[in-house]
Amino acid sequence: MLGVSPTTLRTWDRRYGLGPSTRVEGKHRRYSEDDVARLKRMVELTSTGVSPASAAATVTPTGDLDFEAAAARLDAAEMRRVAVDLIARHGVVHTWDVVLAPFLVELGEQVATTAAGVEVEHCASTSIGDAMRASLTAGPPAVLLACAPDEQHSLPLDVLAAALAEHQCTARNLGARVPGDALVSAVDVLRPRVVFVWAHDRVYATQVPLKALDGVSVLVGGAGWAQVELPEGVERVDTLTAAVETILNRI
Repeated sequence: MLGVSPTTLRTWDRRYGLGPSTRVEGKHRRYSEDDVARLKRMVELTSTGVSPASAAATVTPTGDLDFEAAAARLDAAEMRRVAVDLIARHGVVHTWDVVLAPFLVELGEQVATTAAGVEVEHCASTSIGDAMRASLTAGPPAVLLACAPDEQHSLPLDVLAAALAEHQCTARNLGARVPGDALVSAVDVLRPRVVFVWAHDRVYATQVPLKALDGVSVLVGGAGWAQVELPEGVERVDTLTAAVETILNRI
């Protein structure tokens, strides 16, 4: 069922405590539904190149299963607690790429297909944003983050700001639906070294006055930029890791 050898299962049990949790007669133990769910997630993660140790840390009780359970209960405080704990133990990039983003993608597909779970999606997104903002520090921003004028999904900017904070890089996040003239004005006031603009739709991306952002390094991210011709000097980044690395190289 899992496509994993008994030897591997015994190793995961011995090293990471991912064995069956229910005891039956004699010395035998039985895998519960939660045990199997953790193992399935373990297999998924390791098949994508995540090390067994990191995968095990993610799927243990303070990992993605706890987050999913809290989301199902609409328990915002618990989702925030689990996310903050994961970030503290594994960092923002790992927590986002391995646990939170896959959860939101799967949930979004469910909403698109069945129209059920919108309330879970909204509550989870808010809780994740709260967890990401918990690690931010004050100070003059080296980076300015903003959404395109009609872009409402600002969570990727919260994640990027938190990832940069781990490298002692302060970012100012203007959030969703930033008008073009407001973005230009913010650049004039804050004088950041890098501006990053997020757009998940091409229509939104084309509303951004990139050519008006003079004297600053400009990066863009999100699927909306894929088919947009960018001015000279503007660079598109496709992943959180690439965004962090590129920004750090430019400040």
